[in-house]
Amino acid sequence: MREMARKPSMTVSEQLVAALTAAWHAIQAQHPEVPDVVLTVGSGTLGGRPGQVRYGHFAAARWQRGDAQMPELFVAGEGLKRGAGPVLGTLIHEAAHGLAFVRGIKDTSRQGKYHNKRFKALAEELGVVIGHDPVIGYSPTTLPPSTAAEYRQVLTQLEAALTELYRHAEQPGATKPKSSNYVKAMCECPRVIRVGKTVLAEAPITCGACGRDFVAEEAGDEDQD
Repeated sequence: MREMARKPSMTVSEQLVAALTAAWHAIQAQHPEVPDVVLTVGSGTLGGRPGQVRYGHFAAARWQRGDAQMPELFVAGEGLKRGAGPVLGTLIHEAAHGLAFVRGIKDTSRQGKYHNKRFKALAEELGVVIGHDPVIGYSPTTLPPSTAAEYRQVLTQLEAALTELYRHAEQPGATKPKSSNYVKAMCECPRVIRVGKTVLAEAPITCGACGRDFVAEEAGDEDQD
């Protein structure tokens, strides 16, 4: 008999997406008004302030599928380090935004940064505890034991997918190296300019102070930032 081909195991990314998708479906099973989404995972620190992580977002009508628009559910890779419970809390938080969208409720202000009491009511309807922050409003989210018990199977799957898996934060201040097409050139003053190699080779550049031509430094002395 021919040996049956072994089904390949899921990759790390497949396992992560499957666990997050299963969690969202579980939320929908409990609360059918929560809409379908396109799930994305990426950086929650790119473009933000140092030390600030945006754990997730719900963005309505961000994707197009045929003639229909679909919302986006974003989950930050940096936030996975918190563990299954807080990640599920983030998903339920974003599901509350989805519920607000479906019901036509304005749940935020200040360009979506401040969460109002209507959002608090929706999130608590879905089973999380909402605190208050003076800057972002009723946004801090905690998963209580009662809700964790309802989603025990989901948390087990998330825990398996998130084992030591998370994204490193973006490092601020990273710069690209300067182009090697430019060189330092000096006259006898000495004054220093930075100029394109082809420009300097095309014709002499004369210093107006000393009357001498600028000469390129040796290649070994160029900046290597």
